[in-house]
Amino acid sequence: MGCVCYLVVPCCDLPLTTCPFFSKPSPPSPLLQLPTKFSISFSTSSPFVASAASGSSSSLDDKPKLRKPPSPPHSITLRSIYESCCTWQWRGCYTINFSKIGNGNGAPLLLVHGFGASVGHWRRNMGVLAESYTVFAIDLLGFGASEKPAGFAYTMEAWAELILDFMDEVIGMPTVLIGNSVGSLACVIAASESRKGLVRALVLLNCAGGMNNKAIVDDWRIKILLPLLWLFDFLLKQRGIASALFERVKERENLRNILLSVYGNKESVDDELVEIIKGPADDDGALDAFVSIVTGPPGPNPISLMPRISVPVLVLWGDQDPFTPLDGPVGKYFSVLPSRLSNVSVCVVEGVGHCPHDDRPDLVHEKLLPWLACLQVP
Repeated sequence: MGCVCYLVVPCCDLPLTTCPFFSKPSPPSPLLQLPTKFSISFSTSSPFVASAASGSSSSLDDKPKLRKPPSPPHSITLRSIYESCCTWQWRGCYTINFSKIGNGNGAPLLLVHGFGASVGHWRRNMGVLAESYTVFAIDLLGFGASEKPAGFAYTMEAWAELILDFMDEVIGMPTVLIGNSVGSLACVIAASESRKGLVRALVLLNCAGGMNNKAIVDDWRIKILLPLLWLFDFLLKQRGIASALFERVKERENLRNILLSVYGNKESVDDELVEIIKGPADDDGALDAFVSIVTGPPGPNPISLMPRISVPVLVLWGDQDPFTPLDGPVGKYFSVLPSRLSNVSVCVVEGVGHCPHDDRPDLVHEKLLPWLACLQVP
């Protein structure tokens, strides 16, 4: 998931129109539990052998609000993804959660989620991709089951450094980066800064313009709202106000309404997705991460970085995205980019919102798999 709402938005091109925060909350439903302990061991025959020490999950509500769409071919369960997880110590300080599935012959893939999401957001993609590739999915620092350190100043550059270090220390070979929303932007930054040939190619799913709204200052709609955004930043730095807002945001019914506004295919917004977002938001440090990201610097703009990238790039863009629309500054830039950069291909995914890979995975795979197959392993 790339954004929290139309105002508290780490990647949005559009201003506040409606806000689902203050709808009546629904009764709690059982949580899908992430593994709480992991072990990782290394051998000469495999990069690693991982096992989850625990990771039980409870059943979902008997009467979900929306029908869950049928599982695609080669799908794996969310529990299987969580049970495949293990941890890595980033710079000897921070515990990072990641999943590894498959053992294909092609270049490995690293999946990088958007704001508020985690490895589970790739639930409808990992099984398909693992048929031919070794697939890694990472929880960025501050999200999912990764550490949420107190006082950490979150920046796009820090996440990009995390991605580069992960490819260098864990994967150890040129990797295809696949990101959604702010995850896409983190991949763009990483690719523009890589000096070791670690990035084989890029796949960008509705790339964000920055870590928050302050990045899109060339949009007249954002310019009008800038004073309000600055006021909102000030209010979020008041602990009591931030805590009350965050508690309201992460109520299940509010999360569901936000997700429904982001997805084109409403049937993809199921109870499992709501829990993927809500579970980590209940962790210690989640509030601090939320405030730091929303009030922090927006980071580099992809418009300034893309000309520095020479590896093949596939851009997939859902045309029903209310947060980073095709007619916004970033969407317009990527739409015409193939005419300026020969290494870039752009495909518009019709009827799809901000998270194409989970919204309509079949349409994404239809474009992604042939493109990946054309990449030659160096």
